[in-house]
Amino acid sequence: MTTQTKNIQEPVKGYLDMELLRFSTAGSVDDGKSTLIGRLLYDSKSIFEDQIQAIEESSKRRGDENVNLALLTDGLRAEREQGITIDVAYRYFATPKRKFIIADTPGHIQYTRNMVTGASTSNLSLILVDARKGLIEQTSRHTFISALLGIPHIVFCINKMDLVDYSEEVFEKIKADLEAFASKLNVKDIRFIPISALHGDNVVNKSENMPWYQGETLLYLLENIHIGSDQNHIDCRFPVQYVIRPQSTEYHDYRGYAGRIAGGVFKPGDEVVVLPSGFSSKIKSIDTYDGPLDEAFAPMSVTLTLEDDIDISRGDMIVRPNNQPEISQDIDLMVCWLNEKPMHLGGKYAVKHTTNDVRCIIKDVKYKVNINNLHRIEDDKTVNMNDIARITMRTTKPLFYDRYERNRNTGSLIIIDEATNETVGAGMIVE
Repeated sequence: MTTQTKNIQEPVKGYLDMELLRFSTAGSVDDGKSTLIGRLLYDSKSIFEDQIQAIEESSKRRGDENVNLALLTDGLRAEREQGITIDVAYRYFATPKRKFIIADTPGHIQYTRNMVTGASTSNLSLILVDARKGLIEQTSRHTFISALLGIPHIVFCINKMDLVDYSEEVFEKIKADLEAFASKLNVKDIRFIPISALHGDNVVNKSENMPWYQGETLLYLLENIHIGSDQNHIDCRFPVQYVIRPQSTEYHDYRGYAGRIAGGVFKPGDEVVVLPSGFSSKIKSIDTYDGPLDEAFAPMSVTLTLEDDIDISRGDMIVRPNNQPEISQDIDLMVCWLNEKPMHLGGKYAVKHTTNDVRCIIKDVKYKVNINNLHRIEDDKTVNMNDIARITMRTTKPLFYDRYERNRNTGSLIIIDEATNETVGAGMIVE
């Protein structure tokens, strides 16, 4: 390798090794989600010159007074025409400290399912609140869904502060209302930032219009918030995705179990148990494309080899002997229904859980949740699109799972219509 090639590759490797933060945006219609993301990209110099020129020209054609930064994320023609977000838009950018994947999710009630899709893998949820309106039904809805999805960090951005004369009193009133509502939910970390996405106050740069706010800017928070402990590094869970048998002369007896670690830390020499068989062994090695590892942890993708030859196939799970998941066919879960056809009570569906594919029957709908006031609706068993309900199902074979609040990887599943192969429900296992 030449010196020049080496110098090029070293920064590339360092860039690839940077920590990744996934976050989603949510909020009511016209709260400024797309504008906020546009402002983040624009002020952090994460967009190209030709993109800037394109949105400047488009803004002029539309007759906008300012450069419409929302056009950076609203890519569908219907979104641009109506000035709303319909589908989830993913955007990627990086700063010297971190890489980011943003999911810009819709604000309309009828697109709740899109928000669930976009936020399901997020470390952090940005919820925008219009400073003129304060806490409204959609804010409650998005806060509840963020809590339901187990997102560890929620940041409330009180937007459009320029329209309320950058009033500290308005900010403190909205903050108090949000704290009162969020106290009913199980959220680990909540933050509040007064911003103006249109003018850039407290987004990337500190606002001169709000000297009373001594907190951090949004970008500083995104770059520095601690997400290392968001993964479960206590309960060792390794769902087997694929069995590697090269059958070559060099690796004639090699048998490796490939997959993505769903929880815990694995090391060579660790005693493990394979579910559902219950056979035990020890980890012989942890292999990757770049060579063997001394330890591996969630969410790394690795290949484990064991000291003993055990019949293991896709859908099995490798765990520790003294720390095993729940094993059951009767599953109690919260579900967000994603399909236009209502859930069929007593109906049969396919279920995908970690690497396991099973079938199920919907046994009971215990209640639906009124997201706006968190009240339970027990007399209506019809689960329609965008409804969130607590249900029970029975699967054709046992699942190996943890409660969703303990492990998002082993505590989530999707429900699939076997006739159309559509994903019709997203489930969070309660117990």
